[in-house]
Amino acid sequence: MDPILNPYAPGAGTPPPELAGRDEIREQARIATERIRRGRPAKSILMVGLRGVGKTVLLDQICDDAESSGFYTVRIEAPEGRSLPALIAPQLRLVLLKLSRVDRAKELAERGLRALAGFAVALKVKYHDIEVGLDFEPEPGLADNGDLEQDLPTLLEAVGAAAQSAGVAVVMFVDEMQYVEEEQLAILISALHRCAQRKLPITLIGAGLPQLRGRMGKAKSYAERLFEFPNVGALDDTAAAEAIIKPAQEESVEIDTDAVAEITRQTQGYPYFLQEWGKHAWDCAEESPITLADVNDASNIAIAALDESFFRVRFDRLTPSEKKYLRAMADLGPGPHRSGDIAERLERNVRSVAPTRNNLIKSGMIWSPNHGDTAFTVPLFDEFMRRIMPGIEWEDG
Repeated sequence: MDPILNPYAPGAGTPPPELAGRDEIREQARIATERIRRGRPAKSILMVGLRGVGKTVLLDQICDDAESSGFYTVRIEAPEGRSLPALIAPQLRLVLLKLSRVDRAKELAERGLRALAGFAVALKVKYHDIEVGLDFEPEPGLADNGDLEQDLPTLLEAVGAAAQSAGVAVVMFVDEMQYVEEEQLAILISALHRCAQRKLPITLIGAGLPQLRGRMGKAKSYAERLFEFPNVGALDDTAAAEAIIKPAQEESVEIDTDAVAEITRQTQGYPYFLQEWGKHAWDCAEESPITLADVNDASNIAIAALDESFFRVRFDRLTPSEKKYLRAMADLGPGPHRSGDIAERLERNVRSVAPTRNNLIKSGMIWSPNHGDTAFTVPLFDEFMRRIMPGIEWEDG
């Protein structure tokens, strides 16, 4: 079939042709943001899930939903090594400039811009990566203490007050939140708490790896009372079938039932993998309908494509000791596994491999579902590790 018409879209953060199985979370976000806009209490939302489940795609869709409903949005990705003030300041400036064009909010928005100027100038000493345009001179005493714990709540209150005056709400969308440093995470939670107490129309919708929930609770003990943590996981069989069938039907192509079932089985319902299998099954098929034979032909190609992109990009960043640790995990199966069992497989004691485990958690390769447990953050990574490091030679490495 014509590869130009291939509807499937494997890629990091690439929107799939059919966002199946996520309506409940989108509705949860819609209700929360509408309540905030109307001055009613609602928890912020942090979506958690493994790599490849479509958290970024879902976050972007909810952001689009909010913008189409008239919300003012801030969209941030929190990469490793960047400070929260550096990420948030330029985006808040754009919101305040937009609010300053609303007559009834002009005065408060300009005050917010003066707060932002004081915030950026005062915190530049500690957070050297802050770069933001200054539209007004700082107002002495307004978010200019040089202490993030004092200045961020003041800044967010200023943004919220301007939004309230304009009759709108501001929603901050933050991806990869597990990379925000714990101290800064705690301050962000406190700032949002203060805004909620004052019924200001500003809230947060974020996304991150499963360890984010534990990090939030560790940063602030009351975090679980301020946030909802919907899990973004693999799709059930019905939603997975929908993600495969609907895009093909849009191109007047059918897929046999047993072919869909095989794709669902091979991918275990993970959205990224569904797109990869769908793409290669389409390319292998000569005509409609796509058959089980086409899917079988596509499977080896799809696995090779994942090995060279989705999996390999993560593997190549690992140190030799980290690779060996993950290979030992893979030898035990998909997990989760007790840390002691992994150490035993490595013929080491738990303490000696703890630094390696900690580094892997910090880099987002593994996480701890419960105390002493260890699990992959990347679905099917155990199978990849056994393919990339076959046999027993790795034990002597």
